[in-house]
Amino acid sequence: MPTPNPAALDFLLTRRSRPAKTLTTPVPDRATIEKLLTAAARTPDHGKLEPWRFIVLTKPALARLAAMVPARGAALGIDPDKITKAQDQFGNADLAVAVISSPKPSEKIPHIEQVYSAGAVCLALVNAGLAAGWGANWLSGWASHDPTFVREGLGLATHETVAGFIHLGTETSTPPERPRPDLAAITTWVDA
Repeated sequence: MPTPNPAALDFLLTRRSRPAKTLTTPVPDRATIEKLLTAAARTPDHGKLEPWRFIVLTKPALARLAAMVPARGAALGIDPDKITKAQDQFGNADLAVAVISSPKPSEKIPHIEQVYSAGAVCLALVNAGLAAGWGANWLSGWASHDPTFVREGLGLATHETVAGFIHLGTETSTPPERPRPDLAAITTWVDA
């Protein structure tokens, strides 16, 4: 008979990301961040390849990225509203962790499974932050998908991509609950 963990299950059934724009200081200190990263790194990665890594971005690093956004957005022909949104995502943040998808050569583990693992790390980091009492949110956006921006701004190698920016901080307001998926509409039971 399995041993249940009702507190963990209740957390998962009620978890709710906190909008990044509502997060403020204080932010987790280095020891806390390392604990949250340790929890996130327990994500299944199939072949123990660790096909992901972390870049912790403090306020000065985020300000540097925000300053890069307008010129890069203009060069790509991005809509001005989207440029402003991306600039604010970095410029208004106090702490974020870039989860980098960094697939490794493998004959056994397909590339796509390694990318999925990086996505799972993002969710694990959000959940670790929330479980530790912090506000947490997973964001991406056009800048995170632009190879030039991530190479120049984050030093990514050509085979690496940003799986997500996980914003962490103190929440200023609890967001209202939102509609959740209709389980019956998205579930198929196969008995034979």
